[in-house]
Amino acid sequence: MKIKNASLVLSLLIIGAACKPEETQEVPKEKKAYCLPASLKEKIKMDTVALAPVTESRRLSGKVDYHPDRVLHYVSLVGGVITKTHFTLGDQVKKGQVLAEIRSVELSALESERKSLESRLTVALRSVQAAQSMFEDGIASEKSLLEAKSEESVLRAELEKTTANLALFSASEQRDVFLIKAPASGFIVNKNITDGMQIAAESEPLFTISDLSQVWVSANVYASDLEFVKEKMSVSLQATAYPGEVFQGTIQALSQVFDTEEKVLKARIVMDNSALKLKPGMFIEVVAQKQTGTQALRVPQKALIFSNNKNYLLVYHSDCALEAREVETLSRSHQDIFLTGGIRHGEKIITKNQLLIFEELQNAIK
Repeated sequence: MKIKNASLVLSLLIIGAACKPEETQEVPKEKKAYCLPASLKEKIKMDTVALAPVTESRRLSGKVDYHPDRVLHYVSLVGGVITKTHFTLGDQVKKGQVLAEIRSVELSALESERKSLESRLTVALRSVQAAQSMFEDGIASEKSLLEAKSEESVLRAELEKTTANLALFSASEQRDVFLIKAPASGFIVNKNITDGMQIAAESEPLFTISDLSQVWVSANVYASDLEFVKEKMSVSLQATAYPGEVFQGTIQALSQVFDTEEKVLKARIVMDNSALKLKPGMFIEVVAQKQTGTQALRVPQKALIFSNNKNYLLVYHSDCALEAREVETLSRSHQDIFLTGGIRHGEKIITKNQLLIFEELQNAIK
């Protein structure tokens, strides 16, 4: 009986298992390849990987200075009172432009002397004419004629000297003042006078004019960089005031004496500044570059993506064929990076907004 019941239970279990509906298996969804949206494509930039000479670089801090051969300090040769000024600090002036006026007792003395000499010279000329006439008539001796002519010559020389002094000081007889004129064209970079100020002859400079079309950049060279930085080396300069703009120059001279305060040598770079972008006192970054004599694949540093302690470049094949490629770096130089592997010559890489695409590619493979 027990065997019969067991057989019945087993039969029922087999029938139930046969009647149970089959479970449907889930088919994994195929992951769709990431394609570059048209809206994002407009915002990216691409570059082509190419072979280039490998360069090494050193970053130096620097400062823009005036070119000492193009700076002029004006010192007045006469004393007096500044009656009027026609300029302010930072103004651009032209050679010969009136900058200020000085009322001085020296002007009155020179004017009085000039008038006196003119009167005496008129008398001397008449004396010469009279002596000449009497000499011709046999009344006066030749000695008397020569003495009259000598007196005329002396007075004429003194008058020319006084007139030259008045011209040197740019005297204005109409306004009874000396005119201070710009001795050269440039910019007023220092001003030490105001209206009503009394000045002494040959005292402190009244103002300073500098031609800023050419400036010096002084770069700080530390002892650790002495083996690298040399004269005639090409350098690139960047200022925070002009993001992305690079100025090119050459080290003209390297000081042989350490600065006692900053403990550095000064490298002098003479820069053309016709656009007037480099301002004296402006701090600037100087990158000295040296050729190594070898070649390697070069890409912009901004194209590099650092993720999980690895370096990647975003390689572009087509809008729907983008690849995050791991690369091996050789060295860095200013704005470029040199590679030893992971990329091939001629391949296109994305150099702007590549991080956004990189994240999308990473999400697509998860």
